[in-house]
Amino acid sequence: MLSGKRNSASALQILSLLLLFLHCQASSHNYHFVVKEATYTRLCSTKEILTVNGKFPGPVLQAHKGDTIYVNVHNNGRYNITIHWHGVKQPRYPWSDGPEYITQCPIQPGHKFKQKIIFSEEEGTIWWHAHSDWSRATVYGAIIVYPKRGASYPFPQPHEEVPIILGQWWKRDVMEVFEEFVRTGGDPNVSDAHTINGQPATFKLFVDENKTYLLRMVNAAMNSILFFSIANHNLTVVGADGSYTKPVTRDCITISPGQTLDALLLTNQQVGQYYMAARAYSSSPAVAFDNTTTTAIVQYNNRNSTPFSSPPILPYLPYYNDTNAAFNFFDSLRSLANEDHPIDVPKNITTRLISTVSVNTFPCPNNSCEGPNGTRLAASMNNISEDLPLILQTPKRGTKVKVFDYGGFGNFDQDKDPLNYNLVDPPHRNTVTVPISGWTAIRFKANNPGVWFLHCHLERHLTWGMNTVFIVKNGKHKEEKLLPAPQEMPPC
Repeated sequence: MLSGKRNSASALQILSLLLLFLHCQASSHNYHFVVKEATYTRLCSTKEILTVNGKFPGPVLQAHKGDTIYVNVHNNGRYNITIHWHGVKQPRYPWSDGPEYITQCPIQPGHKFKQKIIFSEEEGTIWWHAHSDWSRATVYGAIIVYPKRGASYPFPQPHEEVPIILGQWWKRDVMEVFEEFVRTGGDPNVSDAHTINGQPATFKLFVDENKTYLLRMVNAAMNSILFFSIANHNLTVVGADGSYTKPVTRDCITISPGQTLDALLLTNQQVGQYYMAARAYSSSPAVAFDNTTTTAIVQYNNRNSTPFSSPPILPYLPYYNDTNAAFNFFDSLRSLANEDHPIDVPKNITTRLISTVSVNTFPCPNNSCEGPNGTRLAASMNNISEDLPLILQTPKRGTKVKVFDYGGFGNFDQDKDPLNYNLVDPPHRNTVTVPISGWTAIRFKANNPGVWFLHCHLERHLTWGMNTVFIVKNGKHKEEKLLPAPQEMPPC
Protein backbone atom coordinates (compact mmCIF):
# COMPACT_ATOMS: atom_id res chain seq x y z
CA MET A 1 0.00 0.00 0.00
CA LEU A 2 2.85 2.35 0.88
CA SER A 3 4.53 1.44 -2.39
CA GLY A 4 1.33 2.35 -4.27
CA LYS A 5 1.27 5.78 -2.61
CA ARG A 6 4.89 6.36 -3.59
CA ASN A 7 4.17 5.36 -7.17
CA SER A 8 1.13 7.66 -7.20
CA ALA A 9 3.17 10.55 -5.78
CA SER A 10 5.93 9.93 -8.34
CA ALA A 11 3.41 9.91 -11.14
CA LEU A 12 1.94 13.19 -9.94
CA GLN A 13 5.42 14.73 -9.73
CA ILE A 14 6.23 13.60 -13.27
CA LEU A 15 2.88 14.92 -14.52
CA SER A 16 3.47 18.27 -12.78
CA LEU A 17 6.94 18.57 -14.30
CA LEU A 18 5.56 17.67 -17.71
CA LEU A 19 2.82 20.31 -17.45
CA LEU A 20 5.36 22.88 -16.29
CA PHE A 21 7.61 22.00 -19.23
CA LEU A 22 4.73 22.27 -21.69
CA HIS A 23 3.71 25.62 -20.19
CA CYS A 24 7.25 26.96 -20.55
CA GLN A 25 7.42 25.68 -24.11
CA ALA A 26 4.10 27.36 -24.91
CA SER A 27 4.85 30.72 -23.34
CA SER A 28 8.51 31.29 -24.22
CA HIS A 29 9.83 31.33 -27.77
CA ASN A 30 13.21 31.99 -29.38
CA TYR A 31 13.68 33.82 -32.66
CA HIS A 32 16.86 34.52 -34.59
CA PHE A 33 17.31 37.78 -36.48
CA VAL A 34 20.29 38.07 -38.81
CA VAL A 35 20.61 41.65 -39.99
CA LYS A 36 22.22 41.55 -43.42
CA GLU A 37 22.11 43.11 -46.86
CA ALA A 38 20.12 41.49 -49.65
CA THR A 39 19.45 42.38 -53.29
CA TYR A 40 15.97 43.61 -54.20
CA THR A 41 14.51 45.04 -57.40
CA ARG A 42 11.70 47.59 -57.32
CA LEU A 43 10.61 50.19 -59.88
CA CYS A 44 12.91 48.56 -62.48
CA SER A 45 15.92 49.33 -60.30
CA THR A 46 18.08 46.93 -58.28
CA LYS A 47 19.97 47.72 -55.09
CA GLU A 48 21.23 46.24 -51.84
CA ILE A 49 18.98 46.88 -48.83
CA LEU A 50 19.30 46.06 -45.15
CA THR A 51 17.02 43.20 -44.10
CA VAL A 52 16.38 40.70 -41.35
CA ASN A 53 17.04 37.14 -42.53
CA GLY A 54 17.07 38.41 -46.12
CA LYS A 55 13.33 39.17 -46.01
CA PHE A 56 11.56 42.41 -46.90
CA PRO A 57 9.35 43.01 -44.99
CA GLY A 58 10.95 41.00 -42.22
CA PRO A 59 9.68 37.94 -40.35
CA VAL A 60 6.40 37.98 -38.44
CA LEU A 61 6.75 37.37 -34.70
CA GLN A 62 3.92 35.49 -33.00
CA ALA A 63 3.03 35.27 -29.32
CA HIS A 64 0.08 34.99 -26.96
CA LYS A 65 -0.91 37.64 -24.47
CA GLY A 66 1.39 37.46 -21.46
CA ASP A 67 4.15 35.51 -23.22
CA THR A 68 7.85 36.27 -23.06
CA ILE A 69 9.97 35.75 -26.16
CA TYR A 70 13.68 36.05 -26.87
CA VAL A 71 15.11 37.43 -30.08
CA ASN A 72 18.78 36.80 -30.83
CA VAL A 73 19.86 39.70 -33.06
CA HIS A 74 23.07 39.17 -35.07
CA ASN A 75 24.34 42.22 -36.92
CA ASN A 76 25.96 41.11 -40.18
CA GLY A 77 25.38 44.49 -41.79
CA ARG A 78 27.69 47.48 -42.34
CA TYR A 79 26.07 49.84 -39.86
CA ASN A 80 25.23 49.91 -36.18
CA ILE A 81 21.69 48.63 -35.55
CA THR A 82 19.07 48.43 -32.83
CA ILE A 83 15.68 46.72 -32.94
CA HIS A 84 12.64 48.21 -31.23
CA TRP A 85 9.45 46.33 -30.31
CA HIS A 86 6.85 48.97 -31.06
CA GLY A 87 3.82 48.77 -28.81
CA VAL A 88 5.33 46.37 -26.26
CA LYS A 89 5.11 47.75 -22.74
CA GLN A 90 8.18 45.86 -21.49
CA PRO A 91 7.13 46.18 -17.82
CA ARG A 92 10.11 47.17 -15.66
CA TYR A 93 12.47 46.06 -18.43
CA PRO A 94 13.62 48.93 -20.70
CA TRP A 95 16.87 47.14 -21.49
CA SER A 96 15.49 45.56 -24.67
CA ASP A 97 13.35 48.50 -25.77
CA GLY A 98 15.77 49.40 -28.56
CA PRO A 99 16.13 53.16 -29.22
CA GLU A 100 19.85 53.67 -29.70
CA TYR A 101 21.69 55.62 -27.02
CA ILE A 102 18.47 55.84 -24.97
CA THR A 103 18.05 52.36 -23.50
CA GLN A 104 21.03 50.68 -25.14
CA CYS A 105 24.07 51.24 -27.27
CA PRO A 106 23.65 49.93 -30.82
CA ILE A 107 24.66 46.43 -31.88
CA GLN A 108 27.87 46.97 -33.81
CA PRO A 109 28.65 45.10 -37.06
CA GLY A 110 29.76 41.58 -36.26
CA HIS A 111 28.17 41.59 -32.80
CA LYS A 112 24.93 40.22 -31.34
CA PHE A 113 22.44 40.91 -28.56
CA LYS A 114 19.80 38.62 -27.08
CA GLN A 115 16.69 40.74 -26.49
CA LYS A 116 13.97 39.77 -24.05
CA ILE A 117 10.46 40.83 -25.07
CA ILE A 118 7.87 40.79 -22.27
CA PHE A 119 4.25 40.94 -23.41
CA SER A 120 1.70 42.03 -20.84
CA GLU A 121 -1.37 44.08 -21.87
CA GLU A 122 -0.90 43.83 -25.63
CA GLU A 123 -3.39 41.88 -27.73
CA GLY A 124 -3.70 42.28 -31.47
CA THR A 125 -1.26 43.63 -34.05
CA ILE A 126 1.88 45.59 -33.19
CA TRP A 127 5.26 45.62 -34.95
CA TRP A 128 9.03 45.74 -34.70
CA HIS A 129 11.51 47.94 -36.54
CA ALA A 130 15.07 49.20 -36.51
CA HIS A 131 15.63 52.23 -34.31
CA SER A 132 18.94 53.61 -35.54
CA ASP A 133 19.37 56.32 -38.19
CA TRP A 134 17.06 55.49 -41.14
CA SER A 135 17.56 51.73 -41.06
CA ARG A 136 13.88 51.16 -40.35
CA ALA A 137 13.10 52.07 -44.00
CA THR A 138 13.59 48.37 -44.80
CA VAL A 139 14.10 46.68 -41.42
CA TYR A 140 10.62 46.04 -40.04
CA GLY A 141 7.93 43.41 -39.58
CA ALA A 142 4.66 42.60 -37.85
CA ILE A 143 4.11 41.19 -34.36
CA ILE A 144 0.90 39.23 -33.80
CA VAL A 145 -0.20 38.88 -30.18
CA TYR A 146 -3.01 36.34 -29.94
CA PRO A 147 -5.43 36.11 -27.00
CA LYS A 148 -4.34 34.12 -23.96
CA ARG A 149 -4.42 30.39 -24.55
CA GLY A 150 -7.98 29.19 -24.21
CA ALA A 151 -9.45 32.63 -24.94
CA SER A 152 -10.93 33.83 -28.23
CA TYR A 153 -11.27 37.01 -30.22
CA PRO A 154 -14.08 39.41 -29.25
CA PHE A 155 -15.30 39.15 -32.85
CA PRO A 156 -16.14 36.21 -35.15
CA GLN A 157 -13.20 33.95 -35.93
CA PRO A 158 -11.81 35.04 -39.32
CA HIS A 159 -11.30 32.63 -42.19
CA GLU A 160 -7.71 33.83 -42.58
CA GLU A 161 -5.34 36.44 -41.15
CA VAL A 162 -3.17 38.54 -43.47
CA PRO A 163 -0.45 41.09 -42.60
CA ILE A 164 -0.76 44.27 -44.66
CA ILE A 165 2.35 46.38 -44.10
CA LEU A 166 2.55 49.83 -45.69
CA GLY A 167 5.96 51.36 -46.37
CA GLN A 168 8.07 53.62 -48.57
CA TRP A 169 10.75 52.88 -51.17
CA TRP A 170 13.67 54.96 -52.38
CA LYS A 171 15.56 54.03 -55.55
CA ARG A 172 18.68 55.49 -53.93
CA ASP A 173 20.48 53.93 -51.00
CA VAL A 174 18.47 55.06 -47.97
CA MET A 175 21.60 55.77 -45.92
CA GLU A 176 22.81 58.10 -48.69
CA VAL A 177 19.47 59.92 -48.55
CA PHE A 178 19.81 60.19 -44.78
CA GLU A 179 23.41 61.41 -44.81
CA GLU A 180 22.66 64.04 -47.48
CA PHE A 181 19.62 65.16 -45.51
CA VAL A 182 21.68 65.67 -42.35
CA ARG A 183 24.56 67.32 -44.19
CA THR A 184 22.54 69.89 -46.14
CA GLY A 185 20.10 70.91 -43.40
CA GLY A 186 17.07 70.91 -45.71
CA ASP A 187 14.20 68.51 -46.33
CA PRO A 188 15.08 64.91 -47.25
CA ASN A 189 14.41 63.65 -50.75
CA VAL A 190 10.91 62.19 -50.89
CA SER A 191 10.52 58.49 -51.55
CA ASP A 192 9.88 57.17 -55.06
CA ALA A 193 6.94 54.96 -54.08
CA HIS A 194 4.74 53.73 -51.29
CA THR A 195 4.54 49.98 -50.85
CA ILE A 196 2.14 47.27 -49.71
CA ASN A 197 3.99 44.29 -48.26
CA GLY A 198 7.19 45.55 -49.85
CA GLN A 199 5.73 45.99 -53.35
CA PRO A 200 4.65 49.22 -55.09
CA ALA A 201 2.05 47.44 -57.22
CA THR A 202 2.31 43.66 -57.52
CA PHE A 203 1.13 42.12 -54.23
CA LYS A 204 -1.98 39.94 -54.59
CA LEU A 205 -4.33 38.77 -51.87
CA PHE A 206 -6.29 35.72 -53.00
CA VAL A 207 -9.65 35.34 -51.25
CA ASP A 208 -12.69 33.08 -51.26
CA GLU A 209 -16.15 34.48 -51.71
CA ASN A 210 -18.25 35.28 -48.60
CA LYS A 211 -15.43 34.83 -46.11
CA THR A 212 -14.07 37.15 -43.42
CA TYR A 213 -10.37 38.07 -43.48
CA LEU A 214 -8.53 39.77 -40.65
CA LEU A 215 -6.12 42.34 -42.08
CA ARG A 216 -3.31 43.01 -39.62
CA MET A 217 -2.23 46.46 -40.78
CA VAL A 218 0.99 48.33 -40.02
CA ASN A 219 2.07 51.75 -41.26
CA ALA A 220 5.83 51.30 -41.47
CA ALA A 221 6.24 54.31 -43.77
CA MET A 222 8.99 56.73 -42.83
CA ASN A 223 7.21 60.03 -43.44
CA SER A 224 3.65 59.42 -44.71
CA ILE A 225 0.29 59.37 -42.99
CA LEU A 226 -1.76 57.18 -45.34
CA PHE A 227 -5.33 56.76 -46.52
CA PHE A 228 -6.16 53.11 -47.31
CA SER A 229 -9.16 51.59 -49.09
CA ILE A 230 -10.31 48.49 -50.99
CA ALA A 231 -12.59 49.01 -53.98
CA ASN A 232 -16.27 48.14 -53.37
CA HIS A 233 -15.49 46.76 -49.89
CA ASN A 234 -15.85 48.11 -46.38
CA LEU A 235 -13.36 47.53 -43.60
CA THR A 236 -14.49 46.99 -40.01
CA VAL A 237 -11.79 48.09 -37.59
CA VAL A 238 -11.76 45.97 -34.41
CA GLY A 239 -8.36 46.83 -32.97
CA ALA A 240 -5.69 49.51 -32.89
CA ASP A 241 -2.13 49.51 -31.54
CA GLY A 242 -2.49 46.16 -29.80
CA SER A 243 -5.85 46.86 -28.12
CA TYR A 244 -9.40 45.98 -29.13
CA THR A 245 -11.84 48.67 -30.24
CA LYS A 246 -15.56 48.87 -30.71
CA PRO A 247 -16.24 47.87 -34.33
CA VAL A 248 -16.06 50.80 -36.74
CA THR A 249 -16.99 50.22 -40.40
CA ARG A 250 -15.57 52.53 -43.07
CA ASP A 251 -14.92 52.52 -46.81
CA CYS A 252 -11.60 54.28 -46.14
CA ILE A 253 -9.30 54.37 -43.12
CA THR A 254 -6.37 56.56 -42.07
CA ILE A 255 -3.22 55.22 -40.46
CA SER A 256 -0.20 57.21 -39.29
CA PRO A 257 3.44 56.03 -39.22
CA GLY A 258 3.91 53.77 -36.22
CA GLN A 259 0.24 52.90 -35.90
CA THR A 260 -1.38 49.51 -36.39
CA LEU A 261 -4.97 48.49 -37.09
CA ASP A 262 -6.88 45.20 -37.06
CA ALA A 263 -9.57 45.32 -39.75
CA LEU A 264 -12.09 42.72 -40.90
CA LEU A 265 -12.67 42.38 -44.65
CA LEU A 266 -15.86 40.60 -45.76
CA THR A 267 -15.50 39.28 -49.30
CA ASN A 268 -19.16 39.76 -50.26
CA GLN A 269 -18.76 41.21 -53.74
CA GLN A 270 -19.03 39.68 -57.18
CA VAL A 271 -16.16 37.34 -58.02
CA GLY A 272 -13.49 39.46 -59.64
CA GLN A 273 -10.45 41.63 -58.98
CA TYR A 274 -10.42 44.72 -56.79
CA TYR A 275 -7.61 47.15 -56.06
CA MET A 276 -6.53 47.94 -52.54
CA ALA A 277 -4.71 51.26 -52.53
CA ALA A 278 -2.94 53.71 -50.24
CA ARG A 279 -1.73 57.26 -50.69
CA ALA A 280 -0.52 60.08 -48.50
CA TYR A 281 -2.51 62.51 -46.42
CA SER A 282 -0.56 65.78 -46.19
CA SER A 283 -2.06 68.88 -44.62
CA SER A 284 0.66 71.41 -45.41
CA PRO A 285 1.17 72.73 -48.96
CA ALA A 286 4.67 73.86 -47.96
CA VAL A 287 5.93 70.33 -47.26
CA ALA A 288 7.11 68.08 -50.09
CA PHE A 289 5.71 64.56 -49.91
CA ASP A 290 5.46 61.37 -51.94
CA ASN A 291 2.21 61.74 -53.91
CA THR A 292 2.33 58.29 -55.50
CA THR A 293 -0.46 55.75 -54.97
CA THR A 294 0.52 52.19 -54.12
CA THR A 295 -1.81 49.39 -55.17
CA ALA A 296 -2.31 45.69 -54.62
CA ILE A 297 -5.01 43.37 -55.89
CA VAL A 298 -7.68 41.49 -53.95
CA GLN A 299 -8.46 38.60 -56.27
CA TYR A 300 -11.41 36.29 -55.67
CA ASN A 301 -10.62 32.65 -56.35
CA ASN A 302 -12.40 31.83 -59.59
CA ARG A 303 -13.96 28.37 -59.55
CA ASN A 304 -14.59 28.51 -63.29
CA SER A 305 -10.88 29.06 -63.99
CA THR A 306 -11.77 31.52 -66.72
CA PRO A 307 -9.83 34.79 -67.04
CA PHE A 308 -11.47 37.89 -65.64
CA SER A 309 -12.90 39.94 -68.47
CA SER A 310 -12.50 43.37 -66.86
CA PRO A 311 -9.57 45.12 -65.14
CA PRO A 312 -9.52 45.55 -61.35
CA ILE A 313 -11.77 48.27 -59.95
CA LEU A 314 -10.05 51.27 -58.32
CA PRO A 315 -11.15 52.36 -54.82
CA TYR A 316 -12.14 55.79 -53.61
CA LEU A 317 -9.42 57.61 -51.68
CA PRO A 318 -9.80 61.09 -50.17
CA TYR A 319 -7.78 63.94 -51.63
CA TYR A 320 -4.29 64.48 -50.22
CA ASN A 321 -5.25 67.34 -47.91
CA ASP A 322 -8.65 66.07 -46.74
CA THR A 323 -8.13 66.73 -43.04
CA ASN A 324 -11.78 66.06 -42.20
CA ALA A 325 -11.55 62.55 -43.65
CA ALA A 326 -8.36 61.80 -41.73
CA PHE A 327 -9.49 63.03 -38.33
CA ASN A 328 -13.07 61.82 -38.63
CA PHE A 329 -11.56 58.35 -38.73
CA PHE A 330 -9.16 58.96 -35.84
CA ASP A 331 -12.04 60.37 -33.78
CA SER A 332 -14.28 57.38 -34.49
CA LEU A 333 -12.14 54.86 -32.58
CA ARG A 334 -13.25 53.82 -29.10
CA SER A 335 -11.85 51.16 -26.77
CA LEU A 336 -13.89 47.96 -26.60
CA ALA A 337 -14.13 48.51 -22.81
CA ASN A 338 -16.26 45.49 -21.94
CA GLU A 339 -16.14 42.97 -19.09
CA ASP A 340 -13.49 40.81 -20.77
CA HIS A 341 -11.44 43.77 -21.99
CA PRO A 342 -11.84 46.58 -19.43
CA ILE A 343 -9.85 49.78 -19.52
CA ASP A 344 -8.54 51.77 -16.59
CA VAL A 345 -9.16 55.45 -17.34
CA PRO A 346 -6.92 57.66 -15.15
CA LYS A 347 -9.17 60.01 -13.19
CA ASN A 348 -6.87 61.28 -10.43
CA ILE A 349 -4.47 63.57 -12.29
CA THR A 350 -1.38 64.40 -10.25
CA THR A 351 0.74 66.10 -12.92
CA ARG A 352 -0.33 68.17 -15.93
CA LEU A 353 2.07 68.63 -18.83
CA ILE A 354 1.77 71.03 -21.74
CA SER A 355 4.16 70.33 -24.59
CA THR A 356 4.39 72.06 -27.95
CA VAL A 357 6.03 70.61 -31.03
CA SER A 358 7.60 72.77 -33.70
CA VAL A 359 9.83 72.93 -36.75
CA ASN A 360 12.35 75.76 -36.61
CA THR A 361 15.25 77.18 -38.61
CA PHE A 362 18.79 78.05 -37.57
CA PRO A 363 21.18 80.31 -39.50
CA CYS A 364 24.08 78.79 -41.39
CA PRO A 365 27.37 80.54 -42.32
CA ASN A 366 26.86 82.49 -45.57
CA ASN A 367 23.34 81.02 -45.84
CA SER A 368 24.97 77.79 -46.97
CA CYS A 369 22.30 75.28 -45.88
CA GLU A 370 19.33 74.09 -47.92
CA GLY A 371 16.53 75.08 -45.55
CA PRO A 372 14.45 78.24 -46.13
CA ASN A 373 16.70 81.22 -47.02
CA GLY A 374 19.81 79.16 -46.54
CA THR A 375 18.99 78.07 -42.99
CA ARG A 376 19.16 74.67 -41.35
CA LEU A 377 15.85 73.03 -40.39
CA ALA A 378 15.44 71.65 -36.91
CA ALA A 379 12.56 70.38 -34.80
CA SER A 380 11.71 70.39 -31.15
CA MET A 381 9.09 69.24 -28.70
CA ASN A 382 8.18 72.88 -28.24
CA ASN A 383 4.34 75.15 -33.86
CA ILE A 384 4.35 72.61 -36.38
CA SER A 385 3.46 72.99 -40.02
CA GLU A 386 1.82 69.58 -40.36
CA ASP A 387 0.07 66.77 -38.55
CA LEU A 388 2.31 64.65 -36.35
CA PRO A 389 2.21 61.04 -35.23
CA LEU A 390 3.81 61.09 -31.79
CA ILE A 391 4.96 57.88 -30.18
CA LEU A 392 5.45 57.56 -26.45
CA GLN A 393 7.98 54.83 -26.03
CA THR A 394 6.39 54.01 -22.79
CA PRO A 395 3.67 51.61 -23.70
CA LYS A 396 5.28 49.61 -26.23
CA ARG A 397 7.68 51.43 -24.93
CA GLY A 398 6.38 51.70 -21.57
CA THR A 399 2.95 53.23 -21.07
CA LYS A 400 0.07 53.12 -23.47
CA VAL A 401 -1.86 56.36 -23.52
CA LYS A 402 -5.60 56.98 -23.53
CA VAL A 403 -6.52 59.53 -26.21
CA PHE A 404 -9.25 61.64 -24.63
CA ASP A 405 -9.63 64.17 -27.43
CA TYR A 406 -8.01 64.88 -30.77
CA GLY A 407 -9.08 68.39 -29.98
CA GLY A 408 -9.24 69.72 -33.46
CA PHE A 409 -7.72 72.98 -34.50
CA GLY A 410 -6.88 76.18 -32.73
CA ASN A 411 -5.70 76.78 -29.21
CA PHE A 412 -6.52 74.55 -26.27
CA ASP A 413 -9.09 76.06 -23.87
CA GLN A 414 -8.29 74.72 -20.42
CA ASP A 415 -11.76 75.62 -19.13
CA LYS A 416 -14.03 74.44 -21.97
CA ASP A 417 -12.17 71.67 -23.80
CA PRO A 418 -11.83 69.22 -20.87
CA LEU A 419 -15.63 69.16 -20.63
CA ASN A 420 -15.65 67.18 -23.90
CA TYR A 421 -13.07 64.57 -22.87
CA ASN A 422 -14.08 60.96 -23.40
CA LEU A 423 -13.61 59.42 -19.96
CA VAL A 424 -15.64 56.28 -20.74
CA ASP A 425 -13.97 54.43 -23.62
CA PRO A 426 -11.04 56.43 -25.02
CA PRO A 427 -8.87 54.53 -27.51
CA HIS A 428 -5.78 52.91 -26.05
CA ARG A 429 -2.90 53.88 -28.35
CA ASN A 430 0.88 53.97 -28.43
CA THR A 431 1.07 56.46 -31.33
CA VAL A 432 -1.23 59.48 -31.56
CA THR A 433 -1.65 62.04 -34.34
CA VAL A 434 -1.50 65.72 -33.38
CA PRO A 435 -3.45 67.84 -35.91
CA ILE A 436 -1.89 70.79 -37.69
CA SER A 437 -2.25 73.95 -35.60
CA GLY A 438 -4.24 71.90 -33.12
CA TRP A 439 -3.84 69.73 -30.07
CA THR A 440 -4.39 66.28 -28.61
CA ALA A 441 -5.09 65.38 -24.99
CA ILE A 442 -3.73 62.12 -23.57
CA ARG A 443 -3.46 60.56 -20.14
CA PHE A 444 -1.21 57.81 -18.86
CA LYS A 445 -0.02 56.32 -15.60
CA ALA A 446 3.70 56.63 -14.95
CA ASN A 447 3.86 53.14 -13.48
CA ASN A 448 6.61 51.58 -15.58
CA PRO A 449 10.08 52.49 -14.27
CA GLY A 450 12.73 53.23 -16.85
CA VAL A 451 13.81 55.75 -19.46
CA TRP A 452 11.28 55.92 -22.29
CA PHE A 453 11.66 57.71 -25.61
CA LEU A 454 8.96 60.18 -26.70
CA HIS A 455 9.32 61.32 -30.30
CA CYS A 456 7.63 62.12 -33.58
CA HIS A 457 7.27 59.07 -35.81
CA LEU A 458 7.79 61.10 -38.97
CA GLU A 459 11.41 60.18 -39.45
CA ARG A 460 12.52 63.58 -40.76
CA HIS A 461 11.19 65.22 -37.58
CA LEU A 462 12.93 62.69 -35.37
CA THR A 463 16.19 63.35 -37.22
CA TRP A 464 15.71 67.11 -36.76
CA GLY A 465 15.38 66.58 -33.02
CA MET A 466 11.67 66.27 -32.23
CA ASN A 467 12.16 63.95 -29.29
CA THR A 468 12.62 63.80 -25.55
CA VAL A 469 12.64 61.16 -22.82
CA PHE A 470 10.38 60.38 -19.88
CA ILE A 471 12.28 59.16 -16.84
CA VAL A 472 10.03 57.08 -14.60
CA LYS A 473 11.65 56.47 -11.22
CA ASN A 474 11.47 53.30 -9.16
CA GLY A 475 8.56 53.00 -6.76
CA LYS A 476 8.67 51.88 -3.16
CA HIS A 477 7.78 48.23 -3.64
CA LYS A 478 9.67 45.45 -5.36
CA GLU A 479 7.12 45.15 -8.18
CA GLU A 480 7.59 48.88 -8.88
CA LYS A 481 11.35 48.69 -9.42
CA LEU A 482 13.46 48.04 -12.49
CA LEU A 483 14.41 44.45 -13.24
CA PRO A 484 18.17 43.83 -13.50
CA ALA A 485 19.85 44.58 -16.81
CA PRO A 486 21.12 41.60 -18.82
CA GLN A 487 24.81 40.84 -18.37
CA GLU A 488 25.73 41.31 -22.03
CA MET A 489 24.40 44.71 -23.06
CA PRO A 490 25.97 46.01 -26.30
CA PRO A 491 29.02 48.19 -25.60
CA CYS A 492 29.34 51.73 -26.95
